[in-house]
Amino acid sequence: MAAVQLESISFEHHPTGFGIGHRKPRISWRFSSDNTIKSWKQESYTIQVGRQNNQDPEVYNVQSKDSVLVPWPSKALESRESAWVKIQAYGKGIDASGNSVSHSTDLSKAATVEAALFEKGDWTARMTAAATKADAKAPKRPILFRKAFSMAQTGSQIGKARLYITAHGVYKAYLNGTRIGSDEMAPGWTSYNHRLLYQSFDVTEALRTDGSNIMGVEVAEGWFAGRLGWEHRRCCYGERLAFLAQLEVLFDNGSTFTLCSDGTWKCSPSPITRSEIYDGEDYDSRQEQVCWMTDAGFNEDDWKPTEEIEFPSALLIPADSPSVRVLEEIKPVKIFKSRSGKALVDFGQNLVGKLQIRLPNPGAKPGHMLTFSHAEVLEQDELGIRPLRDAKPVDSVILSKSQPEIWSPKFTFHGFRYVQVDGWPTEDSMPSISDITALVMHSDMGRTGWFSCSEPMVNQLHENVIWSLKGNFFSIPTDCPQRDERLGWTGDIQVFTPSASFLYNVNSFLGSWLDDVSDEQLEEKANGVPGLVVPNIFDKPNPPGPQCVWHDVTVLTPWDLYTSSGDAGLLRRQYPSMKAWVNRGIPRGENGLWDQNIWQYGDWLDPSAPPDQPGKGSTDSHLIADAYLVHVLETISKVCSVLGEAEDANRYSEDARRTRKMFQDEYTTSSGLIVGDTATAYSLAIVFGLLDGEQRIKKAGNRLSHLAYATDYRISTGFVGTPLITHALSASRNHQVAYRMLLEKSCPSWLYPITMGATTVWERWDSMLPDGSINPGSMTSFNHYALGSVVNWMHKTVGGISPLDPGWKRILVQPVPGGTLKNAEVKYESPYGQVAAAWKIDADGNFNLSVTIPPNCSAVVVLPSKQQNHSGENIGSGVYSFSCPYEPEDWPPKPEFERSTFRLEG
Repeated sequence: MAAVQLESISFEHHPTGFGIGHRKPRISWRFSSDNTIKSWKQESYTIQVGRQNNQDPEVYNVQSKDSVLVPWPSKALESRESAWVKIQAYGKGIDASGNSVSHSTDLSKAATVEAALFEKGDWTARMTAAATKADAKAPKRPILFRKAFSMAQTGSQIGKARLYITAHGVYKAYLNGTRIGSDEMAPGWTSYNHRLLYQSFDVTEALRTDGSNIMGVEVAEGWFAGRLGWEHRRCCYGERLAFLAQLEVLFDNGSTFTLCSDGTWKCSPSPITRSEIYDGEDYDSRQEQVCWMTDAGFNEDDWKPTEEIEFPSALLIPADSPSVRVLEEIKPVKIFKSRSGKALVDFGQNLVGKLQIRLPNPGAKPGHMLTFSHAEVLEQDELGIRPLRDAKPVDSVILSKSQPEIWSPKFTFHGFRYVQVDGWPTEDSMPSISDITALVMHSDMGRTGWFSCSEPMVNQLHENVIWSLKGNFFSIPTDCPQRDERLGWTGDIQVFTPSASFLYNVNSFLGSWLDDVSDEQLEEKANGVPGLVVPNIFDKPNPPGPQCVWHDVTVLTPWDLYTSSGDAGLLRRQYPSMKAWVNRGIPRGENGLWDQNIWQYGDWLDPSAPPDQPGKGSTDSHLIADAYLVHVLETISKVCSVLGEAEDANRYSEDARRTRKMFQDEYTTSSGLIVGDTATAYSLAIVFGLLDGEQRIKKAGNRLSHLAYATDYRISTGFVGTPLITHALSASRNHQVAYRMLLEKSCPSWLYPITMGATTVWERWDSMLPDGSINPGSMTSFNHYALGSVVNWMHKTVGGISPLDPGWKRILVQPVPGGTLKNAEVKYESPYGQVAAAWKIDADGNFNLSVTIPPNCSAVVVLPSKQQNHSGENIGSGVYSFSCPYEPEDWPPKPEFERSTFRLEG
C-alpha cells in the first residue's frame, strides 16, 4: 500500500454525487498518509472517466498541483447520465532518510456521479393537487395521493429505477409501502417564487416486476402554505398542496417505463388532521386507511379525484444542499411530576426534532387522546412556554385499534428539552423511559471540526455551539428553532459563518441559501437590498431600509466560504449580488459614509440594552455601519482580484481607502482612542484594520483591555462585537485578557449559561436570570448560535490552526496558551485531509505540540516562545512534534487592575 493514499473523491460540494445538478462537476480528492513520506506534494494526476455503454474509460493525464475542485475533463453529462471516476496522483516527498523521492498513490476506487434532470423538457410529470380547494385562512390538512400501476416485462429485469419528486408543501413518498429515502421536511425551504428543489432517489429495489405496484405520496403545508412569522401570515407562496413526481424505469432489455403525477391519481384526507411548523401535529389513528400504499386491490371508492395545476414557475433545481434527516436518537434522562402534577420528560439536552412514541395499547379506550407539549426550559418547575410567543408546539394522538405500534409526527419539528405528556393511560399518568425517544433532526452536513481542552466548562461551551448550529441549520440557517419565527436572519449567519464553516461542511448548505439571497435581492423592486430574512416572508421590511452587518452577508459570507473551501466559483456566482449591494443597496451620504438617517440594528443584544429594546446598545450604530462599510469594500476588492476583475478591484480598493480615511477622521483621535469608547468599537477598529500606525493600534488594544478589566471581564458586546473581541485582544497581544473573559462565569459571560445548565447557546446573555426566571423581554430564545461565535477564536488561537491561503492549502499553526488551560486539541477535515494540532504544558513547564498536516499542503508553525523566530518554521505534510520552554504571562492578567477575584471552580 502506498504511503500516501487517496482517501475520498467528491463532486462539487454535493453530499453524494447522486442526482447532481452540474453538467461538468468539478472533482476533489482528499489524502491520508502513514507518515513514512513527509512534505509530499502532488505534481500531476491521472483521471479515468468511465461513461455508460463505453467499455474503455477515458484517460486524462494532467500536470497540476491542484486536487480540489479541478475541472471536469470529459464531455458534459447529459440528463440522467452516470459516470465513474478513478484517480491516481503523482508527486514527490521526503523519506525517513531525508532524501527526495517520487511517490504515487494507488489508483483509487471508482467514485460514481449521476446527473439529475437538467431541462424543463425532461419533465413529463404534471403538478397534481386535490380537485377541491381548502380554506386559505385555516391550517391545511395533509393529503394522501395514490396510484396503482403495473409494468410487467416478460423475461426482463429492472436495470435501474429513479424517482424525481418535489412538492408545493412538504412530502413523504412510498413505493409498495416502503418509504423512499430518509429526507424530512422535503423538498426543503427555498425562495419558492424563484427556486424549487427536487430530490432524486434510486428506487430499483422497491419495485415489483411481476405484478401491480402502488406509489403513495403524502403532502402537508410546510413552509409553502403554512403560517410563517409572528404576523400570522399563511400561504406566503401558494394556497394549494400539490406534488410533482416522475418515476423512470429502465429494463435490462432496453425498454422503459414512466409513471408521472397527473390527474389520474386519487387523493384522500390524511389521518393527520392538522400539521403545522409552529403549532404541532394532530394524528387520529381511527382514520388510518390500512394498506392504502401496499394493496393494489385497495378500495378507492371513497377517494377523490385530483387535477393538474400549473407547472411551477420557479426553476426546478436538483438538490445539492444536504437534506434534513433524523441523525440521532436521545432517551430521557428523567421523567418526573411537575409542581402541578403533570408528567414531564427531561431529555437532558436542548435539541431540535420530534418525538418517537411507543403507543400504549388503547384497551377499552379507543378515541383516547395523548398530547405532547414541548419547551426548552422549565420555570418554577413547569414548562417555560412564554418564549414561544404565539407558537403552540403541541402534538396529539388519538388511540384506536388501527394505531401503529410506533408513532412520530411526520411534518413538524420543535425546539425542546422538556416535554409535558398529558393523557398517558396508566394509573400514575407517567410514560416509562422506554416509551419515548427524541429524534434529533438537522440538515445532514458532514462534521469537519473538533475542539477540546483541559477546562470542562469550555468544552461544554463548544458543545453548546455545536448543538445550536445543528438545531438552526435546518434546510436554511435559521435564528431559532422554537418560537413563531425560525427565519433565515442574515445578520446571524453573517457573523457565525467563520465558526460554522470550521465545524461542518456547510458549503452546499449555505451556497444554496446564498442563491436565494441573490435571487430575491436582484428583483427589480429590491433595488439591490435583500430581505433581512431569506427567504423573505415579509411584505414590508422591519425595520425599513438597508442594514449594515445583516445585508453585508451578500459580500462577507461568500468570502468566508471561499476562505474555507477555496471555491472561487462560489464568488463568481455571487458576484452580481455583491456588486448590487455595494453599488446600489448601501445608502451613502455626501462624505461617502453610511446615510445617518437610516436606523440600524447596531450591536444587537448588547447586554446594556433594555430587555424590550435590544437595539439600544452602547456603541453608536453608525460607527458600526461605517466600520463594516470599510470592511465590505476591502473584501469585495479582494473578491474582484480573485476573479480577475482588475478594474473593479482598483475602484473598490480606492473607495475603501477613502472611506477608511473618512472613518478615521469621523471616529478616532490621533492617539488611537475611538468615539464612544466601547469594547465593540475597539474590536471593530482592530480586527478590520481601521487604525494606522503601531502606536495607535497598541493604544486601542490597551484601551480595549482596560474596558475588559472595568467590566470585571464580563461581556459588554452584542451580535457585532462578540465575534470579534477575543480576536481583537489577541491581535493586540492581550491574550490573557481574552482568556480571562472566556473563563468568566458571572453574567453576562460565555460560561454563565453553563452555570445555569444550558446545553445550547442563548439568544440573550441572560435569557434565564440567576433566580431561574426567564428574561422578561419578548424576544428570548434558548437556542441561538450568534453569540457562540467565540469558537472561531478558540479554533484559531487556543487550538491554533487557521488557513493562510483560501481552502487550507497553506496553514498557520500558532496556538497561544493562556488562562488555566493546560492542554488543547483541535482537528479539522480540510479539503485536502485532516489538519490537527494538540498541545500541553508538562510538569516542567515545557510547551509540547503535535501537528498533523495532510499531503499536498504546507504549514508555518509558530511556537509561544520568546526565543523563537516569530516568522515561524515552514513544514510540509506529515506528523511533527515541537517543544519549547513556556514562560506564561501573568495570570490572572495584570492583577493591579483586577476588580474581582478570579474564580473557576464550580
